[in-house]
Parts: sequence; C-alpha cells; structure tokens
Amino acid sequence: MSQAQTQGSNSFILTITLVATLGGLLFGYDTAVINGAIEALKVFFVTPLESDHALALQVIGEYKIIISLCFVVVSLLVSSFMFRMYGKKKGMIYSGIVIVAGIIVWYTQFWVSVNEISENTLNSINGFTISSAIIGCIIGGSIGGYVSQNIGRKRGLVLAAVLFIISAIGSAMPEIMNVFGAGTITSFIFYRIIGGMGVGIASMLSPMYIAEIAPANIRGKLVSWNQFAIIFGMLVVYFVNYIIASSGDDGWLNEIGWRYMFASETIPAIIFLVLLYFVPETPRFLIMKSREEEAKTLLNKIVGSEKAPGLLVDIKESLKENNAPWLTFGGLIIVIGILLSVFQQFVGINVVLYYASEIFRNMGSDTDTSLLQTILVGAINLIFTVLAIYTVDRFGRKPLMIIGGIGMGICMFALGFAFYFNQLGLVALFAMLGYVAFFAMSWGPVTWVLLSEIFPNSIRSAMSMAVAAQWIANMIVSWTFPMMNDNSWLTNQFNHGFTYWLYGAMGLLSALFVWKVVPETKGKTLEEMGRLWKK
Repeated sequence: MSQAQTQGSNSFILTITLVATLGGLLFGYDTAVINGAIEALKVFFVTPLESDHALALQVIGEYKIIISLCFVVVSLLVSSFMFRMYGKKKGMIYSGIVIVAGIIVWYTQFWVSVNEISENTLNSINGFTISSAIIGCIIGGSIGGYVSQNIGRKRGLVLAAVLFIISAIGSAMPEIMNVFGAGTITSFIFYRIIGGMGVGIASMLSPMYIAEIAPANIRGKLVSWNQFAIIFGMLVVYFVNYIIASSGDDGWLNEIGWRYMFASETIPAIIFLVLLYFVPETPRFLIMKSREEEAKTLLNKIVGSEKAPGLLVDIKESLKENNAPWLTFGGLIIVIGILLSVFQQFVGINVVLYYASEIFRNMGSDTDTSLLQTILVGAINLIFTVLAIYTVDRFGRKPLMIIGGIGMGICMFALGFAFYFNQLGLVALFAMLGYVAFFAMSWGPVTWVLLSEIFPNSIRSAMSMAVAAQWIANMIVSWTFPMMNDNSWLTNQFNHGFTYWLYGAMGLLSALFVWKVVPETKGKTLEEMGRLWKK
C-alpha cells in the first residue's frame, strides 16, 4: 500500500478545497461589486425621484411593500428557528412575542413614517437599494441548514451558483428582466436579493464543506482559505470596477457602465458551476444518507486507510442524534454562534468594504482615485488574511480574535477623530488600512473557522441561525450607515466621525466577549467538539 493511501492525499484535499472556495470568491465578488456602482446607482435610481413627484410616490409605495414582504419572510424564518430550539409549544409562544414586537416596530417606525419625499426617505431608499442583497443573504443563510441537510453540501453550492448567474444578468438589465411589471428600481432590488440568497447559501456551505473534508490538524488553515477567496473575489471586482469606470466618463458610468459591473459576475459563477460537477459530497453527509461505502472510500483519500475506520466510527456515533434539537448541548453554544456573527458585522467591516470609495470621496478624492484607493484596501485585506491562514492553527483562534478586536477598536476611533478634526490625510488613510489589516488577520477568517467548528454534527444545521444573524447584523450596519453618515445634524455635530466611534466601541466589546466566553477549538476534531459541549 502506498504512503498516499496510508496517510491520505493532500493534493486531493487541496483540489476540492479550492473548488469549494470559489463559493467564497463569489460571495466576495457579489457583495463588493456594489462598491464601484454606489454613486451611479444613486444617480440612476434615486436622484430622479427628487424632481419627478409621481415616480417618487410609486417608488415609495413599492419600497414599503418590499420592506413589508421582507419583514414577513424574516419573521417566518425567525419563527422556524424558535421551533427548532424550543419545540412546538414554547416555539409558538416565543415566535409570537418576536412577531408582535416586530409588527409594532414595523408599523410605528416604518409604515407610518415613510409617506413623503424627504432627505431621510431618499437616504433610506438609497441605503436599501445598495444593501438589498443582504435581505437575500438572510434568507439564504437561514435556509442553508435545510439545504445542507436535505439536498447536500455539494448540491447546495450548485444552487448558489445558479442563483449568482440569474442575479448577475437581472441586476445588469433590470428593465429587460422585469418580470413583475413594477418599477425598474424594484426589479433591480429583486435580482440583488436573488444574488444575496446565493451568497447566504454559499457563506454557510463553503466553510461547512471544507470543514467536513479537512483533517483536524489543517482544518483552520483550509477553512481560512475560504475567507481568502472572499477577499480575493472582492479584490478582483475592485479591479474590474476600476477598469470599467475608466472606460468612459461619469455620464457613461451612471447610465451604462454600472451594468457591466454586475454582468461581469456571470464569468466566475459559470466556472464555479462547471467545476462543482467534479467534486464529491462530504463524508458526513454521505453517512447521514446511509451511503457508507462511498464515505469510506472518500475518507481513505482524505485521511488515509489507517485513520479512516476510526473516523468513520466517530462520525456514525456523532450522527446517531442527527438533526437533534438545537438546544441539545445547551443555549450557550447558540449564543456564542450568534454573537460571533453579530460582532463580526457590528465592528463595521462592510461599511469599509461596501462604502470604501464613498469614504475616500468624503476625504476629498475624485472617482478614479477613490477606486484606486479601494483596490489598496482590498490588497491589505488579502495580505493579512494570508497571515491569519498561516497562524490560526499555530497560535489558536482566541489570541487572534482578541488582538484583532482591540486593534480594530483603536483604528476606528482614530478614523473617527480624523473626520471630526478634518485631518483627512495620511492619518485617516493609515487608520482605515490598519483597521482592515486587524480585521483580516482575525475576525474576517477566524469567525468562519469558529462557526464551522463549534457546532457538533448532530446540530450542524444550527449554524444557519448564526449565519442568518450575521446577515441581519450586516443589513442593519449597511442600511444605517448612509442614514447616519448623510444625516445633516450628525454631520454638523461630528463631521462624519460619529459612526466610526460607534464601530470602534464594538471592536473593543468583541475582544472582551472572546476573552471571557468563547472556547478554544484549535486541534479538535468535529466529533470532539460534541464531547466538549456535553461537558
């Protein structure tokens, strides 16, 4: 028997990991493509509302309906989580409380208040148009557990690839692809939500797939490659956006150029769809579906014939309670999963990634310069993600997360003061780049490593709740940033500094949370994590 058969094939593991990380690349591509189109979308969709009263009333009406439908969908998803955690009786009570509270907030803070064309309404519509994909991410992340349990990890990624393709074409041509006969902006939002569903599914299934394929000793490194792929996807689209923006003047970009930005996503999405045909399903899903021989053959390739039988027994043992109630291991694991996700967003990273070009314009840069500076942000993000990949299995998860949280907090406070005192030169630039570096070496990749590790096999689908929470937090941050950043009163008082101080405080809180609550998972098998939580 050859050494490769005895010990497993590293080349085989690496190959299928790289294919799975394309889901992460598309995640990054889809979420960052909006960066280069923010100003164009505002000019194309929102600015005409200021002078066309009839169009504005139509858009406000459709906007209110879209938000209300999104509220209904998210409420149903939250209710399904309550049932999975508490069972039918308690689940019905708790979901009822959440829905009633949500209805009160929706009616008083949204339905009644959004009836006229005002600065806040236009900022809200603009913010939602930019961040609408995140509604799809919430839906995709929420159903990710169901998809992974029923159609599998591999087929779930195939579904995500198809959604990416539909979204890319529809977002680029919202008039032609307008299947509802609604306004063009509504059609655009619909296809961005479709793409978001693909992102939500991929954001859960790509790291889950890699974690279930990877041996324990290199799992942190391989799952971190998914984050590298996300950042690489962002960097690629920053270059694509810059090239497209340089191909014409601002008028061309605002009318035509932004369409090419969204359409460009079809290329990596089709490549991903084709390559998925050649990768296997994960051994844990195969065993779950009683396909033991296939799982055994695959485990021989992954860990070698010596370790495969023992791992096969461990997996079968851990899956005896397959699809168990989510509170089987207590509530702390759920709380940790949700708060890891929420803090990853509340530190403000997607404000930097989505609005980097806008922030640089606030610093005084023109469109081309701001897009070039955005590429620099992407490059720093990529470099320091590589640092995390090579240290996460050596130093552990907790030290990186604590250092990253403190570093992000300091940099965000510095950026806020740079805006407040109008010192928008190198200090502001270095503060932003430092913030990105600290995030990339810690909360960016390591959060996904922890989320893919902490949930035992029997409640693996509970990861969907943490992923959904992440996207809800992302939505809150992305939607509220333009509302706070463009608010006249806040700007007069703090000169754009207030929001960055808020994110800085969250960075420091995130470090405290990891230090006090989160367990170290370095070197433990997924089966050992189940035994850890049982203790």
